[in-house]
Amino acid sequence: MVADYLTIAEAAALIEKKQLSPVELVDSRLARIERLDRRLNSFIRVEAESARAAARAAEAEITGGRYRGPLHGIPIGLKDIYETKGVPTTGHSKVMIDHVPRQDAESVRRLAAAGAISLGKLATHEFAFGGPSFDLPWPPARNPWDTERTPAGSSSGTGVAVAAGLVLGGTGSDTGGSIRGPAALCGLAGLKPSYGRISRAGILPLSWSLDHAGPMAWTAEDCAILLQAMAGHDPADPASADRPVPDYRSGLDGGLRGVRIGLIRHFYETDNPANPATKQAIEGAAKQFEALGCTVREIRLSPLADWSACGVLIMLAEAYAVHQANLRTRFTDYGEAFRDRLALAALIGAGDYVQAVRRRRELVAELAAAMAGLDLVMTAAAPSEAPRFSEVPKFGIFERPLLTMPFNVSGSPAMSVCCGYTEAGLPLAFQLAGKPFDETTVLRAAHAYERATPWRRRRPPL
Repeated sequence: MVADYLTIAEAAALIEKKQLSPVELVDSRLARIERLDRRLNSFIRVEAESARAAARAAEAEITGGRYRGPLHGIPIGLKDIYETKGVPTTGHSKVMIDHVPRQDAESVRRLAAAGAISLGKLATHEFAFGGPSFDLPWPPARNPWDTERTPAGSSSGTGVAVAAGLVLGGTGSDTGGSIRGPAALCGLAGLKPSYGRISRAGILPLSWSLDHAGPMAWTAEDCAILLQAMAGHDPADPASADRPVPDYRSGLDGGLRGVRIGLIRHFYETDNPANPATKQAIEGAAKQFEALGCTVREIRLSPLADWSACGVLIMLAEAYAVHQANLRTRFTDYGEAFRDRLALAALIGAGDYVQAVRRRRELVAELAAAMAGLDLVMTAAAPSEAPRFSEVPKFGIFERPLLTMPFNVSGSPAMSVCCGYTEAGLPLAFQLAGKPFDETTVLRAAHAYERATPWRRRRPPL
C-alpha cells in the first residue's frame, strides 16, 4: 500500500530501487483525488487515462534500466495557465474555455522529458489574477487545512493539491506572489526563481516584466528537483536568461555557517503589520538560523508601499494590454473579480507606467546595495494565516501592500518556507530571497531550516 504522503525525494528513492512502481504511485494519487478533491476543488481537469499510460511507460523504462532521474514516474499537477498539447488550457476562465493548445509549454516539455507524469490541470485564480471567484466555470480551490478558508492565489490549485497529497509537486506562476502566497497559506515550499531562470513560453501571460514560473512542493529539496528539470535558456522566451544551471540538489547540504541574512522586519511590523503568531514564528525562525551558524541583522529598505505600488501599477498596465481586446468585446465573460480589478487599469496613463518603470530601477539598485554584504534577506511571506473566503476583499491589493511584490519588482529568487502553525493548526510562513540567479543559497537555507524544525512532519487533517 502506498503511503498517503510522500515527498518527491522519498518516492524517487523507492522507485529507483524498484520498491515502488510508478503505476502504483499514480493509481494511489488518482484514488486520492477521487476521494478528496470533491471537497477541495484543486483540479479543473483530471487526465487519468494519459497518466496511467505514462506510468506504465515509465515502469517499463525503469525495469529496462533506463531510469531518467528523480522525477521519473513522479505524479505532478500543472497550473491551468501552462499550455498542454491536446488538453484544454483555460486560465480558469470562460474566455478560454475552448482553448486547446497545439504544443506543450516549454517547461511542461522539460518536466515530461525528466519523466514527470501530469495528472491534470489545476485550479488558478482567473488568468492568474482574478479570485477567489465563485462565478467562473469551475469553483475556487479550498484550503485543505480548513475548507472555509482561501489557499491564496493565484497558484491555488497547486498549493492545495500538494498540501493534500494529491500530487507530489506542481507548477505555479508568480507575478506578485502567486507561488509564495499559496505556499505560505497551504504550508508548503514554493520557489519563485530569478526572472528569466525558467522559460515562460507557452504560459498564459499576465505581466511580461513581472511574470515568473516556478515549482511548488512539500520541501525545498523537492523544489530543487523540480527546478532542475524546469530551468534553462529558451530562445522562445525573450526574457529567458542564457545562464548556466547549477546542480541544485547537490548544493543543499553545504551547511549555513557564515551565511549572512538581512531581516526586513519593518515590512511585516509596520508597513503591512502581521499578526502576533506570524511575528513570533518569524522571530523563532531567525533564531533557528542563528543556531545553524548564520548571522542575522536587521536592515531597512524603502517602505513596502513603494515596492507594492510600483509592482502593482506595472502589473495592471501590462495585464490590461494582454486583455484589452477581450475586455472591450467580452467584458461579462470574465469573472467579477478579474474584470472589476482590471477595469481600473484603463485609467493608467503612459506617464504613470513610465514613472513606475523608472522607480523600479531605483528600487532594484537599492536592494542590490543593501545585499552587498549579505547572502539572503528574510521577511514575512504573508501577514497572517489563511483568511476565510468571506474575509478576502475584492480590492485587497490596493488596501495593504503586498509582502511578496518586492522580489517580483527586483526579479530576485524568493521562496516561502513554513515556520509553524497557529493554535488552530493553520500554517505560518516566512520568505527568503537571494541575489539574482542564486537559487542555490535560497534552497540550501530553506532545506537546512526544514531539517532543523518539525514542521514538515505535519499534514492537513483530511
